Amino acid sequence: MTQPSATPTIGTLGELRASGHELKPLREEIRANLLAKLAAGEDPWPGLHGFEGTVVPQLERALIAGHDVVLLGERGQGKTRLLRTLVGLLDEWTPVIEGSELGEHPYEPITPVSRRRAADLGDDLPVAWRHREERYAEKLATPDTSVADLIGDVDPMRVAEGRSLGDPETIHFGLIPRSHRGIVAINELPDLAERIQVAMLNVMEERDIQIRGYVLRLPLDVLVMASANPEDYTNRGRIITPLKDRFGAEIRTHYPLEVEDEIAVIRQEARLVGDVPDHLVEILARFTRALRESSAVDQRSGVSARFAIAGAETIAAAALHRATTQGEDQAVARVVDLETAVEVLGGKIEFESGEEGRSLEILTHLLRTATAETVRHHFRGIDFALLVEALDGGRLVTTGEHVSAIDFLSGLPALPPVEDAESDLYDQICDRLGATDDGSRASAIELALEGLFLARKISKDTDGAETVYG
Repeated sequence: MTQPSATPTIGTLGELRASGHELKPLREEIRANLLAKLAAGEDPWPGLHGFEGTVVPQLERALIAGHDVVLLGERGQGKTRLLRTLVGLLDEWTPVIEGSELGEHPYEPITPVSRRRAADLGDDLPVAWRHREERYAEKLATPDTSVADLIGDVDPMRVAEGRSLGDPETIHFGLIPRSHRGIVAINELPDLAERIQVAMLNVMEERDIQIRGYVLRLPLDVLVMASANPEDYTNRGRIITPLKDRFGAEIRTHYPLEVEDEIAVIRQEARLVGDVPDHLVEILARFTRALRESSAVDQRSGVSARFAIAGAETIAAAALHRATTQGEDQAVARVVDLETAVEVLGGKIEFESGEEGRSLEILTHLLRTATAETVRHHFRGIDFALLVEALDGGRLVTTGEHVSAIDFLSGLPALPPVEDAESDLYDQICDRLGATDDGSRASAIELALEGLFLARKISKDTDGAETVYG
């Protein structure tokens, strides 16, 4: 994230007018900034992968049209990240009336208090500046969310001070009015009770609010965004039809369509405590995609991108654990660490009924399929006959969580030079994966051994923390 620029120094309404500042409605502000970024060839959606030709064009058209938007998609498809990138389409700094509860623009006070102050102070009305990050509000919809949370309620303390119930100044405003001249995002909208959704109808269309029978004509300037899982319409709740009708656009999100985008998401989001080579990230990406296509997995709940992200973090942790116990300078993940991911990530997947008791078998099979695809992708054209012959001669190669990279490499059988090649077989394997140091070389060669096992060229025996190829 870039550092914000210095806060503007203008401090009064008179100075603001003298500067030539113009008031733009929120939707015009977003439209202008979006079009400016597109005209300059700048990406308005940093950090998003796989939506370039599908979701992003639809969202851009909706924002240019000035529509409120609801995003529909399964868990872990990047809906929340997409919503948060909208902040970048706001002006970096915007003036507000200093002390205003709703962050009103000095040119357009909308509450009785601010209007009175503007009339009394004139050009001396104090002005503060709000950064774009402060103009985005996010609410996770939960069944216990109340009308007071979103819209507002009568403040009994203000009534106790002597104000009458009909006085607008007795109102304590909720999240949506407080997001005036900003964006409010409601995650998992169907989880809101239907009576709470009804309370949003006036805000979405007439842009006024109703609280306990009092109607406040506040010309709210707010962009309402929401996310929902399509299955929520039947499982936990639904978006009521009048509220759906008030959203100008309904956009379906999806999981990455290409394995490269899946890899990019993992690399971007995973917080790794060790080095995870690219080929292992690719295996996790292919593994996740295989789960999304498996008939044994409940596809209505989806397979979140967080599954692969957590997998990468887990195997990085396994590598750091091995490096610490074995005294290695580098913590580099290897194929053997993938098994630890399967053991801890199974609970993140929901299987179809009738598959009880087979979850580990299904996960192991799909992981092997993903590994085999990765091996074919990277090692196509390499002849492994010399390595197979060496292992057929009775040599064994041992790996595992207690085997360091140096010990693994020193246990490899010596191979004769490859005919018509400048390097031996091990170097060819490592060159394909860009492996140069001991840790990455061990990871690359272990992938080759696993590929030979999956192709039924060699055997593999796993006993606790030790795996033996032979």
